[in-house]
Amino acid sequence: MQNKTAFITGATSGIGMATAKLFAKNGVKVILCGRREDRLKKLLKDLSEFTEVYTLNFDIRKKEDVFMAVKSLPEQFSKIDILINNAGNAHGMDTIDEGNTEDWDAMLDINVKGLLYVSKAILPKMIEQKSGHIINIGSTAGKEVYPKGNVYCASKHAVDAINQGMRIDLNGKGIKVGVINPGMVETEFSEVRFKGDSKKAEKVYQGFTPLKPEDIADIIWFTVTRPSHVNIADLTVMCLDQASSTIVNKK
Repeated sequence: MQNKTAFITGATSGIGMATAKLFAKNGVKVILCGRREDRLKKLLKDLSEFTEVYTLNFDIRKKEDVFMAVKSLPEQFSKIDILINNAGNAHGMDTIDEGNTEDWDAMLDINVKGLLYVSKAILPKMIEQKSGHIINIGSTAGKEVYPKGNVYCASKHAVDAINQGMRIDLNGKGIKVGVINPGMVETEFSEVRFKGDSKKAEKVYQGFTPLKPEDIADIIWFTVTRPSHVNIADLTVMCLDQASSTIVNKK
């Protein structure tokens, strides 16, 4: 893995950051993407002692910026072996009739279209080199729908379908494709969903032990280190206390 290069979206927090750190500490060259330049700079400084690091500051919702960013990669980072389509978020939690259309646009633009743009920009070289590994970060929300989760769940169902379509369309081209669907992971996710209401976000994870970003990073690492003939196509992971999106054993 020490001669591999990984491209990670949403690397400035949560699962993306934990994955970036784990990959770097294992000698994988990392291309870290995110919108928060200050965090990218800190990651560049912190992880450069372990491996080669390159950062790209752009918004995956903006198609032209995505393609320009990938095109701008220097030669030593141009061969991408692993793509982690991690960037994604939830905005609001409302019934479908009361939903905010700007929230809908944000979720569909980031979770679905952004994933497609990044994949489209990177796939040509993977196809040319006849090797690569794409891991799409889905959600248990892509496997079931829960109250007031309507459009977010729809976006993650789309990720599930895109993942399956990718695997079918890229079959025979030497590219692995798989999705990892986390349940409740304690990150900034809920704070974003509740628009900065930290008290409301904290309550989501109280009374039980949720997954940590590092738990998912470990699973991603396991997935990319399997033998060449093994492809983990679809993996769902929840903490012990979570049975479904709506059933959580809180004490």
